[in-house]
Amino acid sequence: MPALELDLMDATAQAELVRTGELTPTELVDAAIERAEARNPALNAIIHPRYERARGEAARVTDGPFPGVPIVVKDHDGPMGGEPYHHGNRVLRDLGYVADHDSWLIAKLRAAGFVVIGKTNAPELGLLPTTEPAAYGPSRNPWDTNRSPGGSSGGTGAAVAAGIVPVGHAGDGGGSIRIPAGMCGLVGLKPTRGRVSLGPDEGQAWDGLVVRHVLTTSVRDSAAVLDLLAGPMPGDPYTAPPPARPFLESVGAAVPQLRIGLRTTAPDNACPVDPACAAAAEDAARLLESLGHAVEPASPAGLDEGDLASMYVVITATAVARDLSEISAIAGRALTHDDVEHLTWAFAEMAAGFGAAAHAEAVDSAHAWSRRVAEWWAGPDDQGYDLLLTPTLAAPTPLIGAVDGNHRDPASTLLGAIPYAAFTLVWNVTGQPAISLPLGEVDGLPLGVQLVAAAGGEPLLLAVAAQLEEAQPWRDRRPPR
Repeated sequence: MPALELDLMDATAQAELVRTGELTPTELVDAAIERAEARNPALNAIIHPRYERARGEAARVTDGPFPGVPIVVKDHDGPMGGEPYHHGNRVLRDLGYVADHDSWLIAKLRAAGFVVIGKTNAPELGLLPTTEPAAYGPSRNPWDTNRSPGGSSGGTGAAVAAGIVPVGHAGDGGGSIRIPAGMCGLVGLKPTRGRVSLGPDEGQAWDGLVVRHVLTTSVRDSAAVLDLLAGPMPGDPYTAPPPARPFLESVGAAVPQLRIGLRTTAPDNACPVDPACAAAAEDAARLLESLGHAVEPASPAGLDEGDLASMYVVITATAVARDLSEISAIAGRALTHDDVEHLTWAFAEMAAGFGAAAHAEAVDSAHAWSRRVAEWWAGPDDQGYDLLLTPTLAAPTPLIGAVDGNHRDPASTLLGAIPYAAFTLVWNVTGQPAISLPLGEVDGLPLGVQLVAAAGGEPLLLAVAAQLEEAQPWRDRRPPR
C-alpha cells in the first residue's frame, strides 16, 4: 500500500491493516521511517531517530491492539529506557544522557504493540507554548514552516500533523497537549488529573498540574489510547475514578441535549483575543446548536477571580528548581546561567527568592480557586453546566522566534506566551479534562476550539467530540506535502 495512503490513516485503521493481514508491522514501520526521512528535515520534529531499532522491534511484534503502529515519544514528560532524555537542555545533550528505564506510560504503549520510531523536540523543561530549545533548534509547523507547531509537545505535534506517524506521546502542564493540537490541526485531550500514572519516577509533577496522554488525528484514537494508559499503578498518590465503560465506547454513543457555556474572552482578561480565535469558538457553538445542544454565553465566575498567574508562576518556578537540581546531580556539578536558557534561569532565581511557605500558600490558593471554578459544573439543584466551550488559543499560530526561551528578557518571553496558554492553563490548575478539536482555521492555518468538562468527564468530552468530528470532518484537512 502506498505510503501516501497510510499517512492519511489514523492508528486504528493502520492496526486493522495488520490484523487483516494486508500489511505487516515491519511494513507499517518502514513506511513511517520513509516519511520521516522525507519530511522531518524541514520540520526538526524528530531529534533522536531510532529507525533501525524500530525495525527490529517491529519484526518481533506479534499482538496488541496497535501491532506495529508507528509512534513518536516526546523527549520530556517521562523516560524511555535506552534512549536520550534531554528535556531540551544542552547539559544533558552534551553529556549524551540516556534513560535506563521506561516510564509506565511508555511501557504501556510498547506493550500495546506501538513501535517508537523516534523522540521528538521539546522546549527546555517544557516551559513554553512553542518548541525552540537552544539545544536543538526550533521545530516547525508543517502547515507553514515559518511558524511554530506549539509547545511543549511541539515536536510531537509536527510529526503527527505531517503524517509521519498517526499518534504521538505528549504531556500537558499548562496546555502542552492542547496548544500543539490547536496549532497543528489535531485532537488533543488533556485527561483528568490522576487519570494516567506518572510513575514510577513521579507521583505528581508541577504539584499536580502535569498530565500525560497523546496527540492524534481522530477522536477514536484518543479514546482507544486512553483506555490503554488510564488506571492506577502501585504507589500512585491518587487516581481518577474509573469510567463506567471503556472510553472508546463513548465514541459514537448517543448524547443527550447538553447545557454548554461559551466564553471567548480570556480568563481574568489576561490578554486580548484575536477575532479569528473567537470566531472559531462561535462557529463551534452554532455547530453544537445544530446538533441539538443548548449553548449560551456563560462561564465560571471564578475565572475572573484571584491571581491565578502568580500561583502558577510560584508552582512552576519550584518545579524548575527541582528539575535543575536533578540535572545538576546527573552532571556532577552545580549548574550556572550558561547551562540553561534565560527563561529557565529566571524561574530558578524566582524559586530561590521565595520560601517553602510561599510555595505551600500558592498550592493552597490554587486548590481553593479550583473549588470555586468547579462549582459551575455542579450548580445548585442540578442547574450546572455540562461543558464549557472556548477557543484553544487567544492568538493564531506564532512565527518562529516570537516566543523564545533564550530571549535575554524573560519577562517579555512570558508576556509573549500568555495568548497561547490563557485558555488552557486554568484547567491544569483545576485538574479537569479538556480537549482541543481542529474545527477552525485562519489564513489556511488550523485553529482549535476547546471543550472542558467536570472532573472525570472524559467520556462526555469524547462523545461530543465524536459528534463534532462526524458533523464537520477534519480528516481530509492536511498540511501541504
